[in-house]
Amino acid sequence: MNILTSTDINEKTSYFDNELRINDSFDMVRRDIIVCKRKCSFYFIDGLTKDEIMLRIMDLFMKLSALDENALSDLETFCNTYIPYVEVETVQEGEKLVSAVLSGMTAMVLDGVSGALLIDCRTYPVRSIQEPENDKVLRGARVGFVETLVFNASLIRRHIRDKDLTMEMFSVGESSKTDVVMCYLNGRADEKLLKSLRDKISKIKTQALSLSSESLAECLIKKRWYNPFPKIRYTERPDAAAASVMEGSIIVLCDNSPSAMILPTSIFDFLQETDDYYFPPLTGTYLRLVRCSVFFMTMFASPLWYLLITHPQFIPEWLDFIKVSEHSSLPIILQLFLLEFAVDGLKLAALNTPSVLAGSFSIIGGLILGDYAVKVGWFVPETILYTAFVSIANFAQPSYELGYAFKFMRLILLALTALFALWGFVFGVVLTLVLIATNKTVQGQISYLYPLIPFNAKALGRLIFRRRA
Repeated sequence: MNILTSTDINEKTSYFDNELRINDSFDMVRRDIIVCKRKCSFYFIDGLTKDEIMLRIMDLFMKLSALDENALSDLETFCNTYIPYVEVETVQEGEKLVSAVLSGMTAMVLDGVSGALLIDCRTYPVRSIQEPENDKVLRGARVGFVETLVFNASLIRRHIRDKDLTMEMFSVGESSKTDVVMCYLNGRADEKLLKSLRDKISKIKTQALSLSSESLAECLIKKRWYNPFPKIRYTERPDAAAASVMEGSIIVLCDNSPSAMILPTSIFDFLQETDDYYFPPLTGTYLRLVRCSVFFMTMFASPLWYLLITHPQFIPEWLDFIKVSEHSSLPIILQLFLLEFAVDGLKLAALNTPSVLAGSFSIIGGLILGDYAVKVGWFVPETILYTAFVSIANFAQPSYELGYAFKFMRLILLALTALFALWGFVFGVVLTLVLIATNKTVQGQISYLYPLIPFNAKALGRLIFRRRA
């Protein structure tokens, strides 16, 4: 039975008190007032409701001396006549009312009238809109997404004032009922991809998106744990998200997450960075080429160096300086692996280090662990040099997922080179190319190597060379 078909307010409040567990949760509030000799009950969550708006609405109701009987008999007429607020709607299903209250809306139940009213006067705790830490620019807007979905959608709307800009809303998670928005330009986004994403998001069966966008990504992506290359590109910048929408991409926003998911994604999309477009085309192209060259060197720098020093016959005379000149207690390959793990250990330690101790941490990590490790004979300076270069160069691009994908492949390449020498190095390179080529995007029908496969010279040129906007 649908409780909102009843006109008895005592019956309705008894039902919603039980469903919303009014007596069990301190922040779940029921407020009763009298509107023209009729009992009225409000349901809302303390902390998610704008107090000033509710105060004005209740003050208005309490001042009403009499109501037209026709207005009282029809909830829609009552709403349009006596509630001077923008976001108000009628609801006829009890489950919808409970879900709306749990999401932060305010429900109003009136005696003698079936149905109920939903007043959207929600407010969420939110931090200030500021530039994201891991996607900074030298020029351009100092604005980033926040954890509130409505704010993020409005930031994109501010960049794109087009009637075709569409924001489709979904609710995901049986318990969390997390709001998810699919943002695209109607007529410019790929229709097959749109349909595929709609179906995938609608069919997600999970209790909650506990980790917001990451949980959503794991629900959308076909599980291939052995392939580390990222299938989704993230951005925390509204200007980058808006530019992707204008190019025909689809943006997926998830409530409680400051990151926007850009779909579809190929590996060449990670070559771009927002800062490229805030400089003239020549400067932007140069920065992009430098970034790509330095980043791809992180894959081959240490494995290639190890291959050459273990097979000196491959080293030409002009590269004699790369040979190891000092003796160490540990094998070179073990040193490289230990340093790779040590760098990640230092990263984890840095995350948990208070900012006031950051200086001391740098001294301990840089001087003691580096300088003294060489002096006691654990490592040779060359292994520390190459590992330091790889670690710093890894930040040439902002994607942590792609950085760790290259790190995993570098470790595999080092292991294969140590075991099988030149043939191991060649096999490792081939394995990396195979994993990239066989990586599936979210839709599954779009190549991860597009626009190289299938070949599109114009699109590939736009990704490699920064062109005039």
